[in-house]
Amino acid sequence: MFLKTFFDHALAQHSYMVGCQQTGEAAVIDPSRNVDEYFDVAEEEELTITRVLETHIHADYVSGSREMAERASATIYYSREGEGDPSGEYNWDNSLSTHGLRDGDKIQMGKVSLDVLHTPGHTPEHISFILTDGAASDKPIGMFTGDFLFVGDVGRPDLLEKAVGVQDSAKKGAKQMFASLKKIADMDPSLQIWPGHGAGSACGKSLGAVPTSSLGYELKTNPALQHETEESFVDFLLAEQPTPPAYFAVMKRINKTGPQLLRDAKSAYRYGANVKKIDELLQRDVTVIDARSRESYAQSHIPGTINIPFDSTFANWMGSLVSYEKPVFFIAEPHTFDEIKHAMNAIGLDQTEGFFSPMILDQYEAAYGTSDYPVHTPKTAYEKQRSNELNIVDVREEYEYEKLHVDGAYNMVMNDISERHTELPSGPIAVYCGSGARSAIAASLLKEKGFDVRNIKGGFMRWRNEELPTSS
Repeated sequence: MFLKTFFDHALAQHSYMVGCQQTGEAAVIDPSRNVDEYFDVAEEEELTITRVLETHIHADYVSGSREMAERASATIYYSREGEGDPSGEYNWDNSLSTHGLRDGDKIQMGKVSLDVLHTPGHTPEHISFILTDGAASDKPIGMFTGDFLFVGDVGRPDLLEKAVGVQDSAKKGAKQMFASLKKIADMDPSLQIWPGHGAGSACGKSLGAVPTSSLGYELKTNPALQHETEESFVDFLLAEQPTPPAYFAVMKRINKTGPQLLRDAKSAYRYGANVKKIDELLQRDVTVIDARSRESYAQSHIPGTINIPFDSTFANWMGSLVSYEKPVFFIAEPHTFDEIKHAMNAIGLDQTEGFFSPMILDQYEAAYGTSDYPVHTPKTAYEKQRSNELNIVDVREEYEYEKLHVDGAYNMVMNDISERHTELPSGPIAVYCGSGARSAIAASLLKEKGFDVRNIKGGFMRWRNEELPTSS
């Protein structure tokens, strides 16, 4: 048997290849859209990808199943457990080779087998695959759990309700998740757990950074698996779930049928430090993202651009804050261009049209002048708030704000700024989050909307450390 894990850092997403070396067949489980790496490995291992397996309709990235099926002439194996439920039902293109699966079905590749287990909760159609290497033993070695069971967490059941608007589905999903966990509680504790995501994913609220685990370890240590009653579990699972990225609804729609093929997506051009071009673009209805660090952006930026630093949270914020209907351009270091395009492919932002080098800042400043925004220490922000020189806005999640916040601060979750910024008070604004990272993005959004804004350095963590006034 051959087994390999792939990890997309931009989305903290795991996918897997499992194959039978005797027959030369391979299956890929939950592939990302950028499929070249799977074909590279298959070629190295002298395997042919014949099957593509889906655990569920993904919300946080564009599935690569259609792309891979088209390129490899492979068959897509998907769950039929959601049939009759619009939120859990696939609608594949008739040109694709597909095979629907139900609980108890088996996929066989030589001596390697994958048994299907229906594990609803995160979504109604969700299935997991139990792997057995028949050449070694008739006992299962592990389970590909998708977004059902993570290391240290389980899949959140509220996405259909919050992101797609399926009424009352969060509580129903939480109850289904409790039942699914009971299904596996008596399985062999040595069973390996291969989850669909790791730390940094928005598909859970507290995923562990360790890539794999065992069922026995999760039964002992995973907080979600310590609840004896359904009521206690439901309350735990639904509490403090963060606002889902706005693009999750787009992903759900795309992944029911499969996205356009990458060969049909637009090309992204490199414009270097072309000041005339970026000035022309800023007069049009486009989005220009400055992917430099928040410190660099605060010191100098081109008016009308939005700062989303290219780091581990980049793809989630792009999907949450950027319109899928407008062309998107980036200011970024040239060595990151391919990685950024890769990340945009992964979340279906196929409107990515071009890149500019950071050298454009100097050129633009000489031609038109650049902008900046102040960064205040908590003490400075507090003194200005107390003398009515500015208002303070908390851009954290509502549950974070309700626990404890800066005394007198307004709360507007960052995802809501684009549509609700007119509700904020007029005059100078200072924004904060937990550490200063989210609020730096919020500062750029508000600056683009015409606000006189500054960021609070170190965020609420530093505010508390300096023992400044708070409220709950």
